[in-house]
Amino acid sequence: MNKTYSPSLTEYKRRLSREVKIGDVPVGGLNPIRVQSMTTVDTMDTLGSVEQTLRMVEAGCEYVRITAPSVKEAQNLLEIKKELRKRGCNVPLIADIHFTPNAAELAARIVEKVRVNPGNYADKKKFDIIEYTDASYQAEVERIRERFRPLVQICKQYGTAMRIGTNHGSLSDRILSRYGDTPLGMVESALEFLRLCEEENYYDVVLSMKASNTQVMVQAYRLLVQKLDEEGLQPYPLHLGVTEAGEAEDGRIKSAVGIGTLLEDGLGDTVRVSLTEAPEAEAPVAKALIDRYTHRAEEARPIIAVSSELIADSFSSAEANSQQLPANSSPINPFQYHRRQTREVGNLGSQNVPRVVVDFSRLPSVEYADLRAAGHLYSAFLDKFQMSDLGADYLYSGQRPVPFMLPNGLKEIVDYTAWLDAGRRHEHYPLLTPQEYAAAEFKHSALNFVRCELAALTPDLLNQLRQDETAALILRTDNAHAMPEIRRAFFELLNKEVNNPVIIQRQFPELTPEQTQLYAATDVGGLLLDGLGDGVLLSTELLPERPKAEWLTTLDQLNQLSFGILQAARTRMSKTEYISCPSCGRTLFDLQETTAMIRKRTDHLKGVKIGIMGCIVNGPGEMADADYGYVGVGKGKIALYRGQEVIKKSVPEDRAVDELIELMREDGRWIEPVLVEEPVGV
Repeated sequence: MNKTYSPSLTEYKRRLSREVKIGDVPVGGLNPIRVQSMTTVDTMDTLGSVEQTLRMVEAGCEYVRITAPSVKEAQNLLEIKKELRKRGCNVPLIADIHFTPNAAELAARIVEKVRVNPGNYADKKKFDIIEYTDASYQAEVERIRERFRPLVQICKQYGTAMRIGTNHGSLSDRILSRYGDTPLGMVESALEFLRLCEEENYYDVVLSMKASNTQVMVQAYRLLVQKLDEEGLQPYPLHLGVTEAGEAEDGRIKSAVGIGTLLEDGLGDTVRVSLTEAPEAEAPVAKALIDRYTHRAEEARPIIAVSSELIADSFSSAEANSQQLPANSSPINPFQYHRRQTREVGNLGSQNVPRVVVDFSRLPSVEYADLRAAGHLYSAFLDKFQMSDLGADYLYSGQRPVPFMLPNGLKEIVDYTAWLDAGRRHEHYPLLTPQEYAAAEFKHSALNFVRCELAALTPDLLNQLRQDETAALILRTDNAHAMPEIRRAFFELLNKEVNNPVIIQRQFPELTPEQTQLYAATDVGGLLLDGLGDGVLLSTELLPERPKAEWLTTLDQLNQLSFGILQAARTRMSKTEYISCPSCGRTLFDLQETTAMIRKRTDHLKGVKIGIMGCIVNGPGEMADADYGYVGVGKGKIALYRGQEVIKKSVPEDRAVDELIELMREDGRWIEPVLVEEPVGV
């Protein structure tokens, strides 16, 4: 399947987009990927907005976005801009517009860029199901175009840039009626506006396709690039972001899964990481994601497969002989999620959720209490284990098998030589190199792991794997361009019809915990979003020796990170998911405090998705796939939602969390929290 959404799936090549001037800081073209964020102070608070903007610029923001929900806020952008310029800050300002064309037209005369949402700029979102004829649909499109045209003309006159920013949760009723709640609907929503821009010979446009669901977000951006090319439209710069990513570790993981996947594809010209934290905390995360690609092309080695057989019928013999997959050819559909079909081996592959493997191989010894780092809590008083929702499925012990019986739900992987020396025990599963696998006289009757890299996938090994119903692969790489190399290995398996399950292994030596978090979420999450992978192993084997207590802390963090990546990629739900907006000048309550309060009361509800939105603009639409919603509708007033249906319209804030829990109780979704006994003797 040759697709033009990515310059290359096998080497790092950034998509060359059109350069757009935004003040003195152009985006796209050969410019570096830019960092931006959005203020959270009330736009009418001029000095507060100025002070926060200065902090954001100091943190690394190259653009600052400010909400303008009405004409009065749009007008006050002029005062904010004057004060910033007086203080020597020339950062380009972006007005964020929802619902109010008049505010957009005023702001476009003041700031360097305006952002409009085609779902609510001149269209309607009432969650109505409307049947449109072709004629009535086109009439609505023409009405919207005429309402949008004045803004385009003003932007062209004043040299103001524009972002046409589609949000998954705020697609209009009209778009939903024809395209459904889909990536294609998101793309078409933006293209309706973009076609008018080109008709007016206005090209200073940036595009975005944001969603809180990382699968939808990635598919929409890819499809957008594809459609731009198919329609012969300009290659406009892309603003990357995951909406309502949340806070702390979960927000960073979710952002990296979505944004990092697209950066790996060579897509993206500016990045905004949306966290339910102070906006100055967002810029360093965005910069850490971007910096990984600054020298990627020169650091990565070429991705070359070993197999000399014809890779696919559509490939030429010259391509097959060179061992290179055509630059943007893929055996999967990058615009729709389908999990790779595999045979079931043990509890791996097929319909099983992706598994988590924790690497204990470098520990000098393993005691009962140490398994807490793998999510299995031991009580010496009761002499029994309790498994948390983040309990690993496999423990890799390397050359030193664990000297005691493991708890139910945790299986052990040992190196092949250790498995032989230990008497080929049935409760141990051997890990073999390709050489050991090819020559092995003895194998486990149910499950054997083969760890290898792309270069080891020879025709002989692929043929042996294809016929072995006990084999599971662990794919790894040390290539700087890691995710595409492992993706290339998956393509080899798909094209050769090798359907053994695969664990994705990534190791991150000499990185900070924050870098490991972002890089692992990108490398593993990007593959999972494409339906590739049946498990994850975040390895520590290349890290230097450290005291055991530090090892256990790191292993615990990596185990939690593994589950967090699976959840962010929507492939295994193991905890409550909070879809919380990053706050802005429209926010009607303290989002960080409220999110922490709701999390404290509900974080035991495995798999439940709760949307926490600061205002009605980011309300029912932005939390499109949440099970429940908590939305500010006025000072001290909260609306509670079941899905996208408002159930309680004006609940006092001090009672709102209790009312939310009561709503869950009515639906049979509430369970009382169980106090997990703290392990004794740890």
